[in-house]
Amino acid sequence: MGETMEGKSMRQHLLQLLMEQRGSFVSGQEISDELGCSRTAIWKHISELRKEGYVIDAVQRKGYQLMYAPNRVTEPEIKRHLQSTVLAKHIRYEESVKSTQEIAQRLSYEHCPEGTLVIADEQTGGRGRLGRSWQSPKGSGIWMSLILRPDIPLQKSPQLTLLAAVSVAKAIYKTTGMQAEIKWPNDILLNGKKAVGILTELQAESDRIHAVIIGIGINVNVAETEFDPSLRDIATSLKIEGNEDVNRAKLVACIMEEMETLYHEYLQNGFGLIKLLWEGYAESIGKRIRVRTLHEQKEGIAKGITEEGVLLLEDDLGEIHHIYSADIEIPGT
Repeated sequence: MGETMEGKSMRQHLLQLLMEQRGSFVSGQEISDELGCSRTAIWKHISELRKEGYVIDAVQRKGYQLMYAPNRVTEPEIKRHLQSTVLAKHIRYEESVKSTQEIAQRLSYEHCPEGTLVIADEQTGGRGRLGRSWQSPKGSGIWMSLILRPDIPLQKSPQLTLLAAVSVAKAIYKTTGMQAEIKWPNDILLNGKKAVGILTELQAESDRIHAVIIGIGINVNVAETEFDPSLRDIATSLKIEGNEDVNRAKLVACIMEEMETLYHEYLQNGFGLIKLLWEGYAESIGKRIRVRTLHEQKEGIAKGITEEGVLLLEDDLGEIHHIYSADIEIPGT
């Protein structure tokens, strides 16, 4: 049998204590009082944390001190860097899941608070737009789903996908110094290759939104050899492009902060600023593009996006087409 949720929660709480007092010892008595468990139980959890890669010093009559933390995306690791006040205030971390979207959907129906973040170290059944699969190897990426409950009309919900894309692009630059580009509607590119996918799903009825669930998959420290050979020409990671490991928890925290700022702006003042920012990051604005839908193919100049996040394509006859859903590419690239 696997470990109980209570055992995992207690270990997360212990790790939070050690994180908060990093650089100094935390006495066994203090931990025992805080967690409400025996010294034997504490030692057991310390041993489990060490197996996970944490280096914890134990000195008699002094207690325990965290000396090194691996590059993980547990709740204590993320909250150590977090500045946001609503987004990711509640975090559900899992080592391995089929899909963070599925867990977030369930939690949302159970009336979890807005801003709840579901994040996993590994995702075995990740999916992208149009039901495509998404590779989510263990320990090297960010696979997460954020629950929002905006009071906006149903038709405006696609704007939140674009808001999320801008937030991720800004956070990547802040964390790594790398300039990302956004490919409409939901991909983020580094040097022309996909590093991030965003999938937005709704829980709604008639014209009322109950929740918007934004799934974000980021290839952070994925090595080139971890990609399927068929993907190596079109997919990349932050590590491949920047030649160094990126602290995943720090990046998650930065995304939440950027998104919280833009989300507040959006709810207060509408889509105007996000639209301008998105167009600034867009790879295709002003360029000739080819769009493929399920039924047809068109070519023309990408003129920008509407207030609803719909792509505007001007064909060779000067006619403007509204593109709601399609795959786009820049001919010749």
